[in-house]
Amino acid sequence: MGHLSMVHDAQGNRASFASDEAGIAYDHVIEGFLKYRADAPLRLKALLKLDGEAPLPHLLKAAFAMLAYKAAHVPAARAALDQARSLGGGNLREQMHLAALDAWSAGAQDRAISVWENLLAEYPRDILAFRLHHFAAFWMGKTPQMMASVENAFPHWDSDTPGYGSMLACRAFAHEECGSLLIAENAGREAIRRDPADLWAAHAVAHVLEMQGRRAEGIAWIGGLSTHFEGGNNLMHHIAWHQAMFHIERGENAEVLRLYDTGFRDLNSPITLMQPDLYIDCQNAASMLFRLQRQGVEIGDRWEELAEKAEVRIGDCLSAFTLPHWMMALCATGRLDAADRMLDAMRDYARANSGENARIVRDAALPCCEALLLRARGDARAAVKVLRPALGGLYELGGSHAQQDVLEQLFLDCAMEAGEVADARMLLERVTGRWPTPPERRVGYAKAAAELR
Repeated sequence: MGHLSMVHDAQGNRASFASDEAGIAYDHVIEGFLKYRADAPLRLKALLKLDGEAPLPHLLKAAFAMLAYKAAHVPAARAALDQARSLGGGNLREQMHLAALDAWSAGAQDRAISVWENLLAEYPRDILAFRLHHFAAFWMGKTPQMMASVENAFPHWDSDTPGYGSMLACRAFAHEECGSLLIAENAGREAIRRDPADLWAAHAVAHVLEMQGRRAEGIAWIGGLSTHFEGGNNLMHHIAWHQAMFHIERGENAEVLRLYDTGFRDLNSPITLMQPDLYIDCQNAASMLFRLQRQGVEIGDRWEELAEKAEVRIGDCLSAFTLPHWMMALCATGRLDAADRMLDAMRDYARANSGENARIVRDAALPCCEALLLRARGDARAAVKVLRPALGGLYELGGSHAQQDVLEQLFLDCAMEAGEVADARMLLERVTGRWPTPPERRVGYAKAAAELR
């Protein structure tokens, strides 16, 4: 590793590699990560083979393990971090990455976010730090920090710097989640103009169209870009979920089921077979089945495979937002004893762990899951009582406005079933304040809105 100081990544940051060839291979991995390519792990494997003595490949290995949000992958992440440490940890920037990933693997996502923010203050074109911060902040409901991060970094980027399109895509999504829909749509469309295969940009614009109730545009947007998505990873599934969201709003439930079976929950697709219980894929599936059943749609036995996975994952609380989705599957299939075990495991996790995630599981995920089980046992009034105090903090579970919406619908259903009219009205007022599209134009709320006029 005699000429480490001479190697730079594509964004101009010094990197501890033994050769320019290794630096180029690292850039190839980062490009795959940013563009949600299915072969990103294979790119990393090639980089490790090329320069296994450099810290950065091992740091990437740890990051990829943590990105799965699966407790079983945490030991592999820690082992990779130990390997990076044994190699000296790299330069100062790389040591900061090590510190952030150490914190994340220890359950201290808030500390990891802080370290990445400090790193970006010194190295605003470290796109790995930026993208990991974007991810972690999103899944903890810290959308203002997402937007601050992109706006602080943006002046340091030139439009021809590799990765600029991904910065635009992240700018689009951060602004959409913070309600700046005009800025969001403009940034997302510019990213797509540069690269029609940019899945994160396509996804960000789909969010804007969802928020504004532009359903025909949304269907056309995703359909027009889908030919460019070949080679993408599971984010393709999530975009298909968005497509189904547009169709469910139009009452086109047969098309929703088709997209479920052939798009975002195709159990035989190579992407699903690689990670059959991936958190985001299971969120997509459970939340859509929940929505469909609210509309009286017969969904067959589709809950069963999700419930089986939910039972296996009892005790895994890394992804707080996924927990209510697992509980939906257990309740929908009548596995109420397993649901009780899941609640006990969540309480144990919250008591036994420090850090922000344990608090969020206790204060936000647990009330949602308790409410789901109470409702499944026929006690909608108790479900309202347990969920009402948590409503204001559910954003900390992470997830977008479109994803979080299923929890608002849960509370509305419980309130209506319990005859708690004041709570139902309160929920409709909350939704009216959060979404540009009024409840009367949204399939999940229109019936209640009409009844409570």
